[in-house]
Amino acid sequence: MVKLQDVVDNLRRVLRERIEAGELTGFHLAARTGFRQAHISNFLNRKRGLSLAGIDKVLAAQRLSVFDLLDPGELARHARVLPPDENQFENVALVDAEAAAQPVMISHYVRDTLKLRTSLLRRLRPDLQGDRRSWQRFLCLKVDARQGMSMYPRLLPGALVLVDRHYNSLKPYRQHERNLYAVRREPGCAFKYVEHSGKRYLLRPENPAYPTEVLQLAPGEHVTDVIVGRIAKIFIET
Repeated sequence: MVKLQDVVDNLRRVLRERIEAGELTGFHLAARTGFRQAHISNFLNRKRGLSLAGIDKVLAAQRLSVFDLLDPGELARHARVLPPDENQFENVALVDAEAAAQPVMISHYVRDTLKLRTSLLRRLRPDLQGDRRSWQRFLCLKVDARQGMSMYPRLLPGALVLVDRHYNSLKPYRQHERNLYAVRREPGCAFKYVEHSGKRYLLRPENPAYPTEVLQLAPGEHVTDVIVGRIAKIFIET
């Protein structure tokens, strides 16, 4: 029998994991659900609960369902869920930042291979500007110390990021939320927000201790040419 308290505890766990991974902040969660930030903080710290309507708001804001919060063993007892097989995963290359703008990831560039769920990759929406049909769509990059600290707390040094190279437009992926991009900058990549200001494009960090930079474009080059792709997922190594 599924207990409501178990679902609530698992919801807290998932939210805290996303916050620790830099994918979410209490401020953003409060803004998306209409709760005060203190209300969210008290919920995460077990100082208060949420009504069923409040739980529904949080689930909708985080694109979760109750099934995501159930114990897999408990779910399997009632639903005969089969364990995932190899067909549910795809190999995504982990490459050096210097190779991120290469259309095809030949073996020379590949440092490792990550297995990611096919369902995750398929639900990501592309927004492709220009001709990149020959480009291998997904790759993973490792964030170095300086880039990680410039985007702290959204990124951390040593984090792995999944880059969708078929999303190089400036259109927000989610309403009222800035896209985080991998941007080509010799000899590697910058991980920044990209903003249009007058005739210039700016690379803006999350951490105010780091400077905002003007993106230098070559003659005839458009900003979508130098955007390697949108950061679609952040993985924090512990």
